[in-house]
Amino acid sequence: MNEERLTLGQAWRNQLSDRRFRIDFFISVFFLAVILFGLTRFLNYAEQRNGVQFSDPLLELFTAMDLTWIIFAVIYISLISAIFSLIPHPKELLFALQLYTAMVLVRIFAMYLLPLNPPEGMIILQDPFVEVFGTGKTLTKDLFFSGHTASILIFFFTAKNRIFKSIFLLLSVLIAVLVILQKVHYTIDIYAAVFFTTACCFLLKNIKERYTI
Repeated sequence: MNEERLTLGQAWRNQLSDRRFRIDFFISVFFLAVILFGLTRFLNYAEQRNGVQFSDPLLELFTAMDLTWIIFAVIYISLISAIFSLIPHPKELLFALQLYTAMVLVRIFAMYLLPLNPPEGMIILQDPFVEVFGTGKTLTKDLFFSGHTASILIFFFTAKNRIFKSIFLLLSVLIAVLVILQKVHYTIDIYAAVFFTTACCFLLKNIKERYTI
């Protein structure tokens, strides 16, 4: 039976009946929870460090604009859309979870190796969800690299539908522009987000192809 014609329940029952998928899925969810817990602790540590503030030629061209609500509207609408589009496709949802976990792990190492102070003139991006369920603090040094840009790129890489792929690609560009205009990130944070997320995606695909029988 074509996967596209399976009901949501049938698709998940079929996949969960596969012992290998079942183990892979629950281990991935557990590992994601551990990494996210570790991220909240790391961000508290990162806020206490004195990092580097450097001159960014692009950011020097304009005054920061407060685009907080537009940024979060784009992020959370994208997140909800991505989840609903992937729920009928268990394998793709699993890959998205694993890719997100890999990206967060790489971000932790990247921020550890390159501590940065926020750009001059930054307007603080206050995420109510992160403040309530995460560190409880307003973050200013969650910089290298841009997690917002990386997250929407993950939606682009894992989308099944071509229309969703096109939309998420455009939204990735949009969110990158918005966080730059608010001076939430240095320009290099955006370039690094594209590089590391793409690298994580190709590496994870190669690993899964190599070890999937």
